[in-house]
Amino acid sequence: MPPTAGTTSGTGVERRKNAQIDAFLEAAARTPAPRARAAKGRLIFALDATASRQPTWDQACEIQGEMFAATAGLGGLAVQLAYFRGMAEFQATPWVADSRALIDQMAAVGCERGRTQIERVLRHAVEETKRLRVNAVVYVGDSMEEGADGLKALAGELGLLGVPVFVFHEGDDPLAAETFRHIARLSRGAYLSFDASSARLLRDLLAAIAIYAVGGAAALEDFSRRHGGEARRLIQLLK
Repeated sequence: MPPTAGTTSGTGVERRKNAQIDAFLEAAARTPAPRARAAKGRLIFALDATASRQPTWDQACEIQGEMFAATAGLGGLAVQLAYFRGMAEFQATPWVADSRALIDQMAAVGCERGRTQIERVLRHAVEETKRLRVNAVVYVGDSMEEGADGLKALAGELGLLGVPVFVFHEGDDPLAAETFRHIARLSRGAYLSFDASSARLLRDLLAAIAIYAVGGAAALEDFSRRHGGEARRLIQLLK
């Protein structure tokens, strides 16, 4: 028996409801799943943790917070600590997005006598950025005891991937200086010489590099206009 005037067919209501549900499910399927809020920039903070490095390791631990402070208004920074020590130990910690967590990671590491493993640092940076973009690598060391050709090849690969390496060279080892300059040039980063008394230099340059990692060249230019100092020096080195 057909429905009387002023009533609605139950079957018609069900059809409309089913159509609405189908439309909703179709739209939901097209909507990307929400992603956890991530830091805007990713930086690998790599250090030589062989025995001669203990004083500068402690110094870097004290001042690394500048990296996070400088980038707080730009969307934040995630840092991964990478280091080598002993005869064949290489470690890369989980990514962290606050200074306290990085301090805790660094405080748990003691320097041990051994040979340099810079190749493992660079290879790790290549592999890591192939998984998820790394914006910059900071490397702090005083010597180089490996084949330079392999390091240059990996630095060139990082350059092609758009991952500059900023090398902080402590001391005056000429062989290390030559190779470190090549790593910086081939990766399109910068080479910076410093000594144990250069705490302010290291602090200011780490802040400038963090700005670059998060916001790129434009953010570094803006930071330089407002603060000058080592940010301006870093811009000149990059050019």
